[in-house]
Amino acid sequence: MNSSKSLRIRLVSACTIFAAIGYAASAVAEPPIRIEPAAETFDFPAGIACVFPVQLELSGANFHFKEFVDRNGNPVRAIVAGKGSFMTFTNVDTDTTFSAKAYGFAAHRTYNLDGTITETVTGHVAQILFPTDVPAGPSTTLYVGRLVFTYDPTTGASLDLQSFTGKSTDICAALD
Repeated sequence: MNSSKSLRIRLVSACTIFAAIGYAASAVAEPPIRIEPAAETFDFPAGIACVFPVQLELSGANFHFKEFVDRNGNPVRAIVAGKGSFMTFTNVDTDTTFSAKAYGFAAHRTYNLDGTITETVTGHVAQILFPTDVPAGPSTTLYVGRLVFTYDPTTGASLDLQSFTGKSTDICAALD
């Protein structure tokens, strides 16, 4: 199993991801990178993603990543867009499952001066909040719409869920 830090970054970066365009600095763009992550399974103990143990299976993602840098070569923003993962969440205690099809998303990432990253995601995205996040988890939510949040890439911790418009589904409640 991957560490919780890398998992959180992967979920944020691959299933959901990235914020605010419109930078005043001039930006230079490299060609987009095509990403097709391998199918993966993650196990979360009770109290991390939900109050009960959860298994998450991801497969079928296919998207592009494009990063923009300033004239000094420093990254200023990035875009990830394409088809997210087919997701199956399982309550390990009861074998109850919740599945979400692989739908499209676009995620815009802004690299903030304080080292944090702000993400604006449109489309379908699942976000898992751990007890150390803000707001504190455990919670697992499927968002369909527009989600804006900030996180610390060094720890993977969510620092601020800024706004959401659209429809949300509490996956923990669906699995309970």
